Amino acid sequence: MVVGKRVGVDVILWLAVAFFVVVVEGGKQRVRPVVGPDIYEGHNVAKDVLAPGEKINNVISFGAKPDGKFDCTQAFMDAWRATCKSKVQARVLVPQGKFVVSSMYFSGPCTTPGPVTVQVEGTVLATTDISEYADGEWLMFQDLSGFKLIGGGTFDGQGKDSWAETENCETDSESACVRNPSSIFFDNVSNGIIQNIKSLNPKGFHIFITNSANIRLRLLKLTAADTSPNTDGIHLSHTINVKISKSTIETGDDCVSMIQGVSNISIKRLKCGPGHGISIGSLGKYENELEVRGIRVENCTLVGTTNGLRIKSWPEKYAGLATEISFSDVTIENVKNPIIIDQEYQCTPGNCKKKPSLVKIANVGFVNIKGSTISPIAVDLRCSHQFPCENVRLHNIDLKLVPSPAGSRCANIKPIYGGIQMPPACP
Repeated sequence: MVVGKRVGVDVILWLAVAFFVVVVEGGKQRVRPVVGPDIYEGHNVAKDVLAPGEKINNVISFGAKPDGKFDCTQAFMDAWRATCKSKVQARVLVPQGKFVVSSMYFSGPCTTPGPVTVQVEGTVLATTDISEYADGEWLMFQDLSGFKLIGGGTFDGQGKDSWAETENCETDSESACVRNPSSIFFDNVSNGIIQNIKSLNPKGFHIFITNSANIRLRLLKLTAADTSPNTDGIHLSHTINVKISKSTIETGDDCVSMIQGVSNISIKRLKCGPGHGISIGSLGKYENELEVRGIRVENCTLVGTTNGLRIKSWPEKYAGLATEISFSDVTIENVKNPIIIDQEYQCTPGNCKKKPSLVKIANVGFVNIKGSTISPIAVDLRCSHQFPCENVRLHNIDLKLVPSPAGSRCANIKPIYGGIQMPPACP
C-alpha cells in the first residue's frame, strides 16, 4: 500500500463524547469534530426496505443513458442533488445498464429524514482520461451523516491504462506524491454502509475511507490484477469504528491497509488473495501521527499473498504508537511472510544502517494462525532497537513450509509463547 501525503483537514471521530481534539501539524492547529453513536447498532443492515413514501430518483429520469458511451456525470449529479436536498426520504437508483461517469462529488449534508441511499444495480464506468481527476478521486462521498451504498452493482474504474503512470509513493522521500484516484472515497462520513457491491480495476484504491466513523463494509467483491500497482482493497486513515465482514478482495496491493488515526476496527470473514495481505502501516513517516489502536482480525483466509498479517513502520523517521491489535483464527495458504512485524521498512532486513524506528508497538496477539507458507522465515519479528516491542503474544502458530521446515527471526522483542509453535520459537 502506498499513500501520498494529502493536504486538508483531518478529522478524528469518537462516540458520543462531548469534546474536541486539537492536533498540531505543520505549525497549524486543527480541530477534530465528534459524531454521535452508531445508528445501525442492533439493527439488521442486511435487509434493504423502502421507507413509507420513499422517493426513487432513477438516473435515467435525469438524462442518463445506459449505453456505456454517453457521459452521465451531470445526470448523476442532478439525481443526487434531488435526493440529498429532499424533505422526504429519497434514494438514487442506478438501474441495469452501463453508465459512464467522470469524477464527481456526492456531498452533504442532506435534508432527508433518514440515511440517504444510493442503490446501484447496473455498472458504473469511470472515464479513462486520468487528467479528468484533478480532485484526486473518482466518486467522492463527503460530509454525510447516515448513508448507504448498496444494490449488487459494479464500479469499474477502467484503470488498466493508468497503472503504467502510477507514482511510487512508498519511499522515504518527503516530496509530494500524487496517487492515482480511488474509485470510492469517503471523507467525513458518519454512519455509512457499503454493502453488496463490486469494484473492478480501480485506477488507485478500490475504497478509501478517511475522517469518518461508524462505517460498515460487507458482502464486497473487489477485484484487480495481482500486478496492478497501489490498488489497495480497503484503505483506512483517521477513522473510528469500522466493521469489515463477509468480503472477498483480490488485488495488486494490500487487501486492507490501516494507517495513522484508525481505532476500533473489526475485520471478520475476509478472503484475501492475491494481494499484499492485511497491513497496519506504514507508520512513522510523518510528524504528529495519531496512534493506531484496537484492531481485531478474526476468521479470515489469506491465499497466495506476498505478505500475511503485517505491522510496518519506518526507521529514522517520526514517533507513533500501534497497540491493542489481535489476529486470531486466520488460515494461511501459500503465503509469503505470513507473520511479520517490520520496523525496518524499506531498509535491508537485519542489516539496516538507519536510525531505529520511533514507533512503539505493544499489546499484539497472533492466535491460532495455521496453514502453509512459501517463506523460509515464517515468523519475522524485527522491532525497534530504541523502542522494543512489548507484550507480543504468539499462541498456536502452525505454519508449514514444504518440504523444509520454516524458521523464525526475532530482534528487539521478547515474544510470549503458548501452545503449538511451528516454526519453532525464537531462542
